[in-house]
Amino acid sequence: MEKELIVLVEDEVALHDLLRLHLEKAGYRFEAFAETGPFLKWLKKTKPDLIILDWMLPDADGLEICRFLKNQDDTKTIPVIMLTAKSEEVDRVLGLEMGADDYISKPFSVRELVARVKAVLRRGKASAVSILKGGSITLDLERHEVWVEEKRVELTAVEFNLLKILLSKKGWVFTRDKLLDLLWSGEKIVTDRTVDVHISNLRSKLGKAGELIRNIRGVGYKFEE
Repeated sequence: MEKELIVLVEDEVALHDLLRLHLEKAGYRFEAFAETGPFLKWLKKTKPDLIILDWMLPDADGLEICRFLKNQDDTKTIPVIMLTAKSEEVDRVLGLEMGADDYISKPFSVRELVARVKAVLRRGKASAVSILKGGSITLDLERHEVWVEEKRVELTAVEFNLLKILLSKKGWVFTRDKLLDLLWSGEKIVTDRTVDVHISNLRSKLGKAGELIRNIRGVGYKFEE
């Protein structure tokens, strides 16, 4: 089985060799780019399993690149971890709203980054059950597709897994803390706002069907038909 491919887009070249050493030691293949031009050209021919994307790049805005990737048919399902010196909650929320699957602030420990990579990739793997349904929503785990009636809905990896959790136990109330634990396996320190942002984005994409995701005030969320 071929090793999963991680690509880093980061203008601090010193990080290239450091992350290559640790990610290859963890069992991944690794590529790195200092600018977005060569990266996007490479991306036309190669599909990585995960992208680590710097927020501030010399030739582009990392957030705009993230939004671009999430709007392209051939790259929208590739998980993206934003890497940045920004640490305010408003910046984290903005990154999530652009479709980023995770966020890590500089300075960071390489050990933490490797753990984040593992967690994000693990979230994207399908479970044994292949089809989940709720109302007019159909979630196909094997094809990694979501349909509302006859219309396919494009979701990020986090949104997909969030919907999978809610559909797997319809009627159950999941607290924000429980959702954070299920999505990030305790490997990420985030706020309740993180879950709220993903829920809001998910509801918006599902349209009227999104109303089936209920907010239990002061507790969390559930899927109720």
